Amino acid sequence: MKPVRVGICGLGTVGGGTFNVLTRNADDISRRAGRPIVIEQVAHRSIHPDCDITGIKATTDVFEVANNPDVDVLVELIGGYDIARELVLTAIANGKHVVTANKALIAVHGNEIFRAAHEKGVIVAFEAAVAGGIPVIKSLREGLGANRIEWVAGIINGTGNFILTHMRDEGRAFEDVLAEAQALGYAEADPTFDVEGIDAAHKLTILASIAYGVPLQFEKAFTEGISRITAEDVEQADNLGYVIKHLGISKRTDQGLELRVHPTLIPKERLLANVHGVKNAIAVMGDAVGPTLYYGAGAGAEPTASAVVADLLDVARDIATDHHYRVPYLAFSGIDEDVSQLPIMPMEEITTAYYLRLLAVDRPGVLARVATILAEQGISIEALIQKEATEGELVPIILLTHRTKEKQMNEAIREIEAMADIAGPVTRIRVESLDEGE
Repeated sequence: MKPVRVGICGLGTVGGGTFNVLTRNADDISRRAGRPIVIEQVAHRSIHPDCDITGIKATTDVFEVANNPDVDVLVELIGGYDIARELVLTAIANGKHVVTANKALIAVHGNEIFRAAHEKGVIVAFEAAVAGGIPVIKSLREGLGANRIEWVAGIINGTGNFILTHMRDEGRAFEDVLAEAQALGYAEADPTFDVEGIDAAHKLTILASIAYGVPLQFEKAFTEGISRITAEDVEQADNLGYVIKHLGISKRTDQGLELRVHPTLIPKERLLANVHGVKNAIAVMGDAVGPTLYYGAGAGAEPTASAVVADLLDVARDIATDHHYRVPYLAFSGIDEDVSQLPIMPMEEITTAYYLRLLAVDRPGVLARVATILAEQGISIEALIQKEATEGELVPIILLTHRTKEKQMNEAIREIEAMADIAGPVTRIRVESLDEGE
């Protein structure tokens, strides 16, 4: 059959890995696709040192690839929002299929991109945009297609998981482990996207859209980072039987969909609690299949390239299929802007349990007043830890509550922080059991 001709835009870590996997495994890939997949052109600002592009047409202008009539599929691996959006829309306008690993692009501009692709009858594939080499998009979109998805929860940022793992195993401070992650190349010089949950929110937005059949709505995702987590929080969570993980969580409720990224206490025996280092894992609860877990490398050159090339295989197989009969981009047919039937819930309406840590002057009546404030908001205490202290010394108080609404907890924290005997802000970490009954 006629070869599928590919143009790769970006030859950095992922682009270099994709180039090498395509060339190294060319025979197996061709047999799986039923036709050769060949690299027609590459565009790059710099070349990954492991790549040998001798004999390949090369340019520094990515739009040259998008406008090249000899390219059938454009592989967008440059990252970012604006240029990537223009590049992908140009390729689509020229009738080219697109494969991308760009979660930010899909989460923010995916609705526009998918509409344009549908009108042109081309494929946009994005398996590598979430969890690197883990085939969670295909599993959720196709493998679990018979299920009504109840919830999705996952460790979908390796940098945050690396930091929390080492804080727990070695008792180190956040800043210390972050510096190590940067030295090892796991975290950027500006780690905001990773440690403040933005990267995970991009990925969760995509997973939720596929799981529930709603448009991408990144702007409605709640995000909270891990920079305020202390070694003491990690230790106290362990004492209470929990592990702190930075999770993306989406749940279907009677009021709508939850869409949130934040530090979370989960019981030690849960599978997600035992995912360490830079690994990713996503748990999905379906009404028919029950709980499933997808685990593996969430980043890296060849793990991510594995997902990019898998998308190229799908494109090669489906390229001659009428686009009305292809698997929809976001799993459900007919997704539009009308989300009134399944809205994203505001964070203040979310119900969960809470871990609270506060510093109080060790005086009679302080703890009783804290308990009263919680009770007035309808919040009951499940567990309490208070350390010994000398008179007048600040002492940490650790509280674990039963489930309550976020807005009630917000009001309780505001009142507690206003107490004269409470020093500094109250640390709050949400608690999820994520068991089969959730």
